[in-house]
Amino acid sequence: MSYDLIVIGGGPAGYVGAIRAAQLGKRVVCVERDRMGGTCLNWGCIPTKALLKNGEVYNTMAKKAAEYGISVGELSVDWPAVIARSRQISERLSNGISFLFKKNKVDSVVGEARIVASGKVEVTAADGSVSLLEGANILIATGARTREVPAFPFNGKTIIGSKDALVMPQRPESMIVIGSGAIGTELSYVYHCFGTKVTLVEALPRILPNEDDEVCTAMERAFKKQGITCMAGAKVDSLRDNGDSVTATITAKNGKVQEITADVCLVAIGVVPVVPEANGLELTERGFIKVDERYRTNISGVYAVGDCIGGIMLAHTASYEAEQAVEGMFDSEHTPLHPVHVPGCTYCHPQVASVGKRERELREAGVEYRVGKFPFMAIGKAVATGETEGFVKLLFGKEHGELLGAHIVGDTATEMIATPELAMNSELTDADMNAMIYAHPTLSEAIHEAVLAADGRAIHA
Repeated sequence: MSYDLIVIGGGPAGYVGAIRAAQLGKRVVCVERDRMGGTCLNWGCIPTKALLKNGEVYNTMAKKAAEYGISVGELSVDWPAVIARSRQISERLSNGISFLFKKNKVDSVVGEARIVASGKVEVTAADGSVSLLEGANILIATGARTREVPAFPFNGKTIIGSKDALVMPQRPESMIVIGSGAIGTELSYVYHCFGTKVTLVEALPRILPNEDDEVCTAMERAFKKQGITCMAGAKVDSLRDNGDSVTATITAKNGKVQEITADVCLVAIGVVPVVPEANGLELTERGFIKVDERYRTNISGVYAVGDCIGGIMLAHTASYEAEQAVEGMFDSEHTPLHPVHVPGCTYCHPQVASVGKRERELREAGVEYRVGKFPFMAIGKAVATGETEGFVKLLFGKEHGELLGAHIVGDTATEMIATPELAMNSELTDADMNAMIYAHPTLSEAIHEAVLAADGRAIHA
């Protein structure tokens, strides 16, 4: 059967690209080697958010119930039920994508894809059978996988990756987490909520090192207050598997060497691209697929989007790139756009969200700017809900007042970041943002106050 588009990968890039092409009236097939939804839906974004919610509920009942005037008896955790809930949610949403494929008349094939020639994809099923798909265009959307450290190989028991952490049969009493990006930070918080003693180790000077410096400091302070041990600027020299535990030798930022033993060590130091077999496919030095401004690879008729091409490796970026690539693929008049203002979100508690430039970037570039910062503790809704931790920080150009960056730490920060992102995409100034009316009482009032604070006239400070 011949198709207009063969999509390799059923994650946020692949399934979105497939559906968009079908909406344009094209005949589409999507090849996925596991379950529809890819890593994000099955082993990343979605199941971690389910576990985070479980952890937040338990943590609230265990530590804050009295604050809300609620008396509870002895709390206990059914760990297998906690894990089962997250898996059920992932399965439900994966089935939802299959439904969307049927609705949009997108064919789907399960198996390992290999590009054998321009317009030809060979698919090997689990039983070893091989089929050949032919199409005018091919979209590679194969994503990325957890990066392993050769010196610390995963064994699925004491040294694990994020996928293992989502299905552990028993909750460990202690855990070492190497890497404080979004994955390491979120899973540190999840396990801490349920009582695991967590030590979070980061080689760079701050945890969540990709965030603004003030955000990093605030999160380290919040985690330490909660009881999570944070070791920023530290190096893991070695890991020793003891059979039923693991011992890490760590050099702290002050040069002191110490050994820490825990039940489990989670290695969360990032991801590497997954690239399908394709003769002659050009890659970057880091192993990502090279693409041009229209997301075309060096092979005629073959495009690539999402984590496998590098850049800002987030699910929403991948979906955006897929839509742009598909529309450009079938409409020569369309100029595909590339991500510019991309929000980054970390779903621990308090949450972290940001878009645009960090202060240190503006300083290094010699850009003159103004800072507007406002704490949630001065916002009525935050006080009423008991979520006063954190702040909104906005960076404006000094001369024209354009929004250059936004950084939020606090409850629902990941929902609130859409407002400053819209402002940046629409090229709004501080005057434009001040002219808006912000509903009361809401946490988003902190955005308004931060706008005013940049001009030294916050009302509630």
